[in-house]
Amino acid sequence: MGRRALPRIDPGLDLTGWLIAEESLPTPVSGQVLFGRSAPLQIEVGSGKGLFLTRATAATPAHDFLGIEIAAKYARFAAARLARRRGTNGKVIHGDGVRIFHDRLADNSLEAVHVYFPDPWWKRRHRKRRVMQAAFLQDVQRTLRVGGQLHFWTDVAEYYETTLALIRQTTQLAGPIVPDERPSDHDLDYQTHFERRMRLDDLPVYRSVFCKEAAGVQPRAQA
Repeated sequence: MGRRALPRIDPGLDLTGWLIAEESLPTPVSGQVLFGRSAPLQIEVGSGKGLFLTRATAATPAHDFLGIEIAAKYARFAAARLARRRGTNGKVIHGDGVRIFHDRLADNSLEAVHVYFPDPWWKRRHRKRRVMQAAFLQDVQRTLRVGGQLHFWTDVAEYYETTLALIRQTTQLAGPIVPDERPSDHDLDYQTHFERRMRLDDLPVYRSVFCKEAAGVQPRAQA
């Protein structure tokens, strides 16, 4: 299911402070530098229209949130949502999430990583372009603090099963825990716009959470 056309962004809306170009990021990425405080940092890879960032920043003001979006128009749209709220704990990076994780993020620096409905790259010859590859997953494990979590959701059963197998094969992340589907309280009470579309059409969503445990701790049994 492809992306729909985006509503127009107010050309007078100043995105300074909410939209960051990948090339201007510090190395390593520092919440202290980007947000001016020391707080738990969560990252969403593939922010799309920014519904998760908008909801998460409002619901968890004690945490800072970075969204990474490779498509310029979607990065701007997500940043515009944050800018309209004038919140101080969310920003969007226009850039390549896989590269940023590998080159810009320090070990044990993240509270959580969120990957929701990534492009499934349906053709077998294109599956090497999927974000959930061994190298990226190893960078996720490296950058999560002990106790930090990876949240992975998709509507594609094959992608879900192969990714869970890959996580077990290439990382020591414990899981999966499968969170329950909770009822929505209003029209935008969903994790992402894509989840909203799936659920309104009564289509399945496959959810998983993995946790980084201390060295020497045996992974928990699968939920």
